[in-house]
Amino acid sequence: MMKTSHLLTVLLIVSMAFMSSAQQDPQFTNYMFNTMSVNPAYTGSRGHFTVFGLHRSQWVGLDGAPRSQNFNIESPVGKNVGLGFSVVNDRLGPSEELWVDVNFSYTIRLSEERKLSFGIKAGGRNLNVDFTQGTFQNPDAIFQQNINNRFLPTAGAGIYYHTERSYLGLAVPNFFTDEHYEQVQQAVEAERLHFFLIGGKVFDLNERTKFKPAFLFKYVVGAPVIVDVSANFMLNENLRLGVAYRWDDSVSGLAGFQVTDQILLGYSYDYTTTRLQDFNSGTHEIMLRYELRSREKQLKSPRFF
Repeated sequence: MMKTSHLLTVLLIVSMAFMSSAQQDPQFTNYMFNTMSVNPAYTGSRGHFTVFGLHRSQWVGLDGAPRSQNFNIESPVGKNVGLGFSVVNDRLGPSEELWVDVNFSYTIRLSEERKLSFGIKAGGRNLNVDFTQGTFQNPDAIFQQNINNRFLPTAGAGIYYHTERSYLGLAVPNFFTDEHYEQVQQAVEAERLHFFLIGGKVFDLNERTKFKPAFLFKYVVGAPVIVDVSANFMLNENLRLGVAYRWDDSVSGLAGFQVTDQILLGYSYDYTTTRLQDFNSGTHEIMLRYELRSREKQLKSPRFF
């Protein structure tokens, strides 16, 4: 009896957390190092071939909590064009989704320092939901029909203004409102439109220290705005340290180390600030980025975004 009561309490709190955040698509604390996943117009803007991988374990210790992986490849192609390939795998409760997208960007030079990039992405996602797994708060969930390898198309677009020191971007990652597993309803519901607004600026505090405040506003139709703010420091051009705050959700610590001129290794930890903190030990992300930089660009300071 006590175990059943405890389980129902956990399910209720999880539902409250999802209602407050309205999370449908995967979210990443290290989005600022993986901007193509947020805005396709960013594709190729680093100026060289880049490979990025990330694993996220959310709410460790809570059964059915999200587990996500992201793998990206991007590169400039010609003078103004960028191409990229992205794969995202996300597990949540009884559902598993796999996104595969191709990204394209075109950049217009507004001046010597200012650029404006336009991006589009297209691909598809594979949806699987097994309603025989786990325990459901909604008793009708177990009578729903399983979904096996259902293909759904994706298409998104973005715009990205950037200089060597600042950026501002707006994107819609998917215009199609097809099916998606909804944790709160414990059923397959219509996908909602997501809007992402990102921005940041780099300041030189001294010869060895750079400071970059950044933000991400995420709006899902029919839900409150989600706000991420962060402050990152780059020390001696090889060590990155920072903190982040997701409104009414979590606080985070971020760290990154430039192992070589080509390889960046990063880690972040999220401490949950909602009532879910009593049922999990936090969220972990680990990332690895490889850049095939030319000798000329290796001599310059590393890009901070």
